[in-house]
Amino acid sequence: MAKELESSALPQGVSLTALDAAFREDPYPILARLREQAPVHEDRELGRFIVTRHDDVKALLRDKALYTDPRKGNPGTFARDILAAALVGEEEPSMLLMDEPEHRRLRTLVSAPFRPAAVERWRDHIRNIIQGVLARIDEPEFELIERFAGPVPTVVIAEMLGIEVSQHDRFKQWSDQLIALSFNPFPTEEQTATGEAATEALDNFFLREIDRRRRQPGDDLLSEMLRAEEDGETLSEDDIVLQCERLLIAGNVTTCDLIGNAVHALLENPKQMDALRHDPSLINNAIEEVLRFDSPVTNSGRITNRSMTVSGCPISQGESLSTSLAAANRDPEVYPQPDMFDIHREDTHHQAFGGGRHLCLGAHLARVEAQEAILGLLNRFPTLEQSERGQTRHAIPSFRGFSEYWVKGC
Repeated sequence: MAKELESSALPQGVSLTALDAAFREDPYPILARLREQAPVHEDRELGRFIVTRHDDVKALLRDKALYTDPRKGNPGTFARDILAAALVGEEEPSMLLMDEPEHRRLRTLVSAPFRPAAVERWRDHIRNIIQGVLARIDEPEFELIERFAGPVPTVVIAEMLGIEVSQHDRFKQWSDQLIALSFNPFPTEEQTATGEAATEALDNFFLREIDRRRRQPGDDLLSEMLRAEEDGETLSEDDIVLQCERLLIAGNVTTCDLIGNAVHALLENPKQMDALRHDPSLINNAIEEVLRFDSPVTNSGRITNRSMTVSGCPISQGESLSTSLAAANRDPEVYPQPDMFDIHREDTHHQAFGGGRHLCLGAHLARVEAQEAILGLLNRFPTLEQSERGQTRHAIPSFRGFSEYWVKGC
């Protein structure tokens, strides 16, 4: 084992998650220290190896042999004791944590509506949704997450699923409650009870929606899932319910965080904001730079299917690997001046959407929503600035975003 891994001075456990105040506020100096001193850092408290170098992260994410099913982790590892322990009874993991061949079967059946060409057909409608959300903001000072960044992805996902407008608020409430449970390794009793109640409510809600689509099919995503077939394979009711819930959770929290992080990066860098205002064609590059600079997803997990060595560190089979997307995206060996936010950056590649067979299914949808959201917001509020009321980062492990962010529109 590398000498660095023996250093008791390096942080461990919760100190390396958003549950820690210092890490939550600014994880990048801490991640830089790990990348420099212990690029494969053994976190003994949570039973995982944290990988921080860009090339190691990229290679591991694209290693098709590695597992993601947490039940395959060794006892005492993060995957087995925290992720697998969160599964109820015989519950199967979500597609995000599935291995082949079940992962391939489900991804093939649900992927068509998320391909770039299919998402682009939604762009005009997404733009209209954003205009509708913005039209309801008429106060000079407002909380960005509650009034804008949160509602946009909720409404987009709800409309893609064909959910009636009258249900959108309940939809958002259930989503938030489920997120507070699903991505927190140490939920409170209240969060557990509320999250389980939200899961049951969503299960019943989607079963009713499935029954309604069977009787009255439409051109929405739920109807497409019911029609989906590949080589004789179809989606069961349980498959559809699970995928809808995961889409709701992942699509809401990550896109909300992406929009909030984009606004923050631009307002903290006025020259970049001015450049975008004067040349809106920079929006695609700007969103890619936000994804690199302040990724809404900070980690992605894998489980070793064999004994292996990563950057000189031996790792046994069945161990948990936490690939730090946030650290990889600021590796100075790959990105010149990695801590600088630059929407003119020529090399816009990043690891924010993961990689390999688990590359984020909704990546292009998130891009389109963020692009249109930022352009719409700047057009609606040409003198947008941060409010003295400040902002608060949320404490959701593996995610980075704001729970509250006050801005002034005029």
